[in-house]
Formats: sequence, structure tokens, C-alpha cells
Amino acid sequence: MSELFDAVDALLASRATLPPPAERKRLRSAHGLTIDEVAGALKVRRATVSGWESGKTEPRPPERDAYARLLDKLAELYPATPAPTAEIAPAPDAPVPATFTGAPDPSEAPPLSTGPASEAADMTETENTQTPASVAAAPAAVPRPARTTRPTPTSRRGGAKRAAPAGTPAGGTDQRFENGPLAVVDVEDGKVLAYCVGGLVLDVPAKSMPSLVEWTLAEAKLGQPKLSGPGRPADPLLVLTEAALQCYGLPVSFTAEEKDAGRIPEAHKVIKQLVRADWKLTKRGFGPWARIYRPAKGSDRQCVQLCIPSWNALDARFWGHAAQLPPAELARVLGTYAMRVMTPRGSTAVTGLELMTALHPPTHAVRDEETGALRQADTKTPGSLGSAPVDCAPPEAPDGHPVLKALDLPRFHVRGPSEKLFEEAYDWARPMTDAECTLRHLVGIDVNMAFAAGANGLNVGFGEPTHVKAPAFDPKLPGSWLVDLSHVDLSRVKAGKEWLELDGSLLPSPFTPKGDHPEGPAWYATPTVAYAVELGYDVTPLEAWVRYDNGRYLDGWYQRLRDAYLATMADLGVSADLSPEGFLTAMDGYKARDPELGIVVAAIKATVKGGLGKLRERPRGEGWRPGERWRALERPTWRPDIRAAVISRTRINLHRKIVKHAAFTGQYPIAVLSDCVVYAADGPSPMDFLPYRDGKPLPGGFKLGINPGLVKHEGTQSVLWGEGVREQFDAPQLNFARFIKDGTVTAADNGE
Repeated sequence: MSELFDAVDALLASRATLPPPAERKRLRSAHGLTIDEVAGALKVRRATVSGWESGKTEPRPPERDAYARLLDKLAELYPATPAPTAEIAPAPDAPVPATFTGAPDPSEAPPLSTGPASEAADMTETENTQTPASVAAAPAAVPRPARTTRPTPTSRRGGAKRAAPAGTPAGGTDQRFENGPLAVVDVEDGKVLAYCVGGLVLDVPAKSMPSLVEWTLAEAKLGQPKLSGPGRPADPLLVLTEAALQCYGLPVSFTAEEKDAGRIPEAHKVIKQLVRADWKLTKRGFGPWARIYRPAKGSDRQCVQLCIPSWNALDARFWGHAAQLPPAELARVLGTYAMRVMTPRGSTAVTGLELMTALHPPTHAVRDEETGALRQADTKTPGSLGSAPVDCAPPEAPDGHPVLKALDLPRFHVRGPSEKLFEEAYDWARPMTDAECTLRHLVGIDVNMAFAAGANGLNVGFGEPTHVKAPAFDPKLPGSWLVDLSHVDLSRVKAGKEWLELDGSLLPSPFTPKGDHPEGPAWYATPTVAYAVELGYDVTPLEAWVRYDNGRYLDGWYQRLRDAYLATMADLGVSADLSPEGFLTAMDGYKARDPELGIVVAAIKATVKGGLGKLRERPRGEGWRPGERWRALERPTWRPDIRAAVISRTRINLHRKIVKHAAFTGQYPIAVLSDCVVYAADGPSPMDFLPYRDGKPLPGGFKLGINPGLVKHEGTQSVLWGEGVREQFDAPQLNFARFIKDGTVTAADNGE
């Protein structure tokens, strides 16, 4: 009899009543559920749920009964005509309120100690162990974006062609941008479609490039709210697929000449169409990241940005295989990045620099006392770099900079450390000791978001430098100092009030990128000189270029990128509250859990390094000759002194941990490359040499975790591998940190 009942139940389930496809999607969205969450609960693919919501397919038993039950429950909670609510969900792309209290200056770092310390003492300037509220509140695997129920616009199709996976909420509460920050424009079955974040797909009626721009500004509701009070909203971004390029009369790829120029010629028919419609292009022309605009009239800004992947807009070095993704998946990747970082404005490096400006706009609106109208102020916004470029100090200038003309240097003169500021990341290695050769493994650990952590809490100058002779050193005053640090002996360094005895021959110098001991006066950024004082040595600068107008310009930049990184890693199953063992397990193959979010993580990291690199951008051809100005010098954000200070602090932060680890364990690094350190150990895991006690790390030393400034496992190779490659390439000081990840050594290491 039970078999008959089961058969009857199955027959009823096969005809379970379901609401129309559009209502299914409305109910899911009303409860803030993602397609991935529904698919996971019903144990089907997300494409299957997307098909049910678009009406392409219908569910069959046994999933149909469960799906009907879900929709019935949601219908009880969200009737077809819901009563208006007073509360509106926060925009998912709005800046997160700062809950992180920051970290002390290097001069206020906790003293080194070989004994146990409190948890509070474990907080150094790079160990941000507090989890932002936005990350802590989100589920580790798939965050549930906050959404508002919106009426269906006339341009929206009945159902999305493809539903974007979880992790990319649609637009926020700002109705101007309710469809998100961007759209991927594609052509399917002769129809032009715009794939937005959150699985939304819009019909695009535009038949030409000018009409596409008009439609974007008038109907698409794309864009992003401003990141700062004095700032402005982000312009909408359209990503054009190869099919869309063909549809709008643009080439799918560049010719050799166009590739060299970085743009299509001005005589191209599409550019002529735009000109006839009174649209303009920026100086960089119609290239991979084109901007199409009309001059602003008051607060009315008309501008659309284009991203063209097949023209190499999404460089594979930073965006992986993003350019090859289908439209919906590409919209998810770029949309997640846009809402967590900002709408891309170009390469990850360009976006990193633009994020600094977006958080600290150079000018702000003021109200005219006579007319009452708003206008941009002539003076710069407090805490910003202003709108006018400033020249760097001579020692901060790269070779060929115009400020070096006044020095009247010989034509082929090569400036040394006493003439030029050399603040760069580590590239140091040493031969292994006999004791280290008896161990079995070489284990590399890598500092998470090291340069972002180095920027956090750092004082940098806002304006021009002031030259001072024989100054008294001030660790809180940003600048460049000419000082002799050759008397600092790493064999004997101060930790708080006591002196530690170390083997200085096994340590890299903290004062030079190559780890060599300084031989006389040299130029250093403030964090480097402050560290010499911290180690217990007096310093007497000969001269300095200092900036009295200063502040923590990069704090907001760091916090935005930190939150983006932690939220995305949490989506990939790596949260900030894992135990050391759990963290190592979670990091094993984390990108394979969601390759698209893996792309976002890589892009966030590239935004940090690229943005800092842009602060000292070099000439790019254009017929430049030494002594002449180049284009980047006209930016207020061309600031080599800020770049040098961040790199200095990052290198010092790493050295401080190395010293702490050596003092407590007697272990010394074999190689250091930028933010990667290699140690010899008996076992293959970082847990085999990091001094954890009852799950707690050495205060002030290396700590496993996902927060910026903490470390992860970079890779492990055998000691025999290390000795073998050094012998193979006849390089006793081959930098293992460069190859520790996969062990592949393709050529002799020359440090380049």
C-alpha cells in the first residue's frame, strides 16, 4: 500500500502549481536569495534555476515539489502587492563605516620580547586582526546581498538569458543606478543585450554608437554612487564583446599600427558618427578604455566609459581569463570588483590611483553667496593632494626628471645612495648554513596585501617639500633624510628597554633593498630612519626634504581595498576567524572553488601594487628626452615620495617580524623577495617553524591568517632542490623566494 501512496504523491508533485516565471524571480529577490542559494538548497545547477525563472524550462519531480513549497512560503511573506516599507536596504556598494581602529605608528610598535605577551601586544602596525563588520556579517561561502524590490522597467526582458552567480548584488538604493555600475553588451540571435550584475539582462534598442551612449545615459540606469562626500558618482561602464563591436561598426581587434597607437584612427567612421552627434573623446582617443562625453554644464555630467576586452582592456596578467568569460559571468566579475573597489577606470593600476582621488577629491562644491548656486571651490579639499601637481625633491626624482637639471650633473653620471632615494622592496638571499642543510624543507611564507598594510596609518605629505639643513629627526614628519646608518649593528638591537644578541650575518639589512649593509650617508624615507631609532641607535641627519602639511591620506584607500579583499576571500571560504590549521586548509585550492571570484581577488591585489606604482610612473615613449617633462608629471598623484614611504614601511614591517622571529626561535631567513620569506624547516608546513603556543602566535612575529599583514603559505620545496638549482646555475645566492611556489627555475637569477 505504501508504494501506491508514494506513486500518488509523485503524481501530485508532478503537477504542483507554480507561479509564472516572473513571479518566481520576484519572490526570490524579495527575500534576498541568490540563484546560487536556491540551486544549492534544491541540489540543482544555478543554470537550472535560471531557466525556471526565465520560463525556458519547468521543474520536474522531485525538485518541483520542493520548489513549489519554497515559492508558496515566499508568497505568504511577500504578497504580489506588498505594503510599502519604511526601511530601505543599504546599498551594497556604499562605503563600509570604518570599524577598524587602525594601528600604531612604527615608533609606537610594541616592544620586542622573548617572553609571552598579551593579545593586545600582538597587534603591530600591519596585523589587522579585526574583521570589518561587512565581512564578519556575511556568510563565509556565499554572501547574501542586500536588495530592494524594484518595479520591472520597460527595457528589461522577462527573464535573464543567464543569471549571474551569487556575490554580485544589483544596484543599491540610489534609483539613478538601480541596475548596477556596469553592463556587458552582447548580441544574441540578432538582439543586442546588456548583461548587468545580479542576473539582470536589458534589451538595448540602440543601433549605432551615439545612440548606445544616449540610451546608456537616459534609460540604462547604470552607474555608482560617489565614494566620498565631495566626490561625484561613477560614470556608467559598458563592456563591449566582439559581437557588440561588429554590431556597432568597430574592429574586433587592433591592427599592428592601432596596437602601437593604443587606439583606432580619428578618421574611423564610428568616431565621425560621435563627432556629428556632438560627443567628444578624451586625449587618449578611442582605445581599450575609451571615455565618451559632452562638456559638463553645472552639475549635469554626461559621460560613458567603454571597456573593450578584445583590445586587451583586461590584461591577462591582472585579470586572468576574464576576457574569455561569457557575458553574464564577465558582468559578475567586473560588477563584484566595481561594487567592492570602484567601477574600473582603466587598468588595475589606473583604478588604484583613481580610487585615491575618488576618496579624497581635489576640490569640493561651495555655495555662491550671491547667487546661491553651487560651484567648485578654487582651493583644494582638506586632506587631498589638490588639483595642481607639485615637483618632488631632487633625491626623490627618478633619472631624467627636470628638477635634476639644476644639479648640473655630468652627462653619464650615475647617482648613488647619497644622491638618490633607493626605497624598494627586498631582493635578498644568502647561502645556507651547515645546520640548515641538514633540514629537509624550504618553506615560503607570503605577507597578505603587504603594501596595502604598509600604507595603513602612514603619514604622507600633501604638498611641496621643504629643504632643511642639519634637521633634528622627527619620526612623525614625512620626508626624505640624508643620514649615515652604517653604525647600526644588527647583532645587537634594542627591544623595548632590553638589548638582544642576534647573528647579524644571517639577517638582511633593513636599510637597503638588496639587504647589503650601508657604507655611508644615504637618502631614506621617514619609516626607515625611524626603524634605526627603534633598534636603539642615534641618528644625525645631514639634510632633509620634509613635508609639514601631512596626514594619513591612504587610510581610506587601504580600508576600501582591505574590505574588498576580505569579503571576496570569505566568499571563497577563507574567513578571518579561522584557526591556523583551518586557514591553511581553507587556502588550499581556494580559487578553484569559484574561479570567477578568484579573478576578483587577483585584480584587487593588482590594484594595490599597480596604484602605488603609478605614483612614480615613468615616461612612455612619446618622443620623451631626459630633462623634459612627461605626461604623468602633470598629475597631482605623481608622488614618488608617497610610493617610497609605503615601500619603506612595508620593508621595515617585514624586517621587524624577521628580527622578532630570530630572537625567539634562533631561525633566520634564507631568502626574501618583496613580501615572501623562505626558511629552512624539518617539515613542509609553516606550522613546522612558526612558534605557535596553544594556537597563539609569537607576539609581533609572523601570524597565519587572511588579514592584510598576516601571512599565508607560499610554497615548499626540498633542501636538495635548493642546493641543486644553485649548483645548476652556479649561483650561490640564488633567491629561492622567486621560485618557491612551484619550484620551476627557467633561467639564472640575475635579480631582474
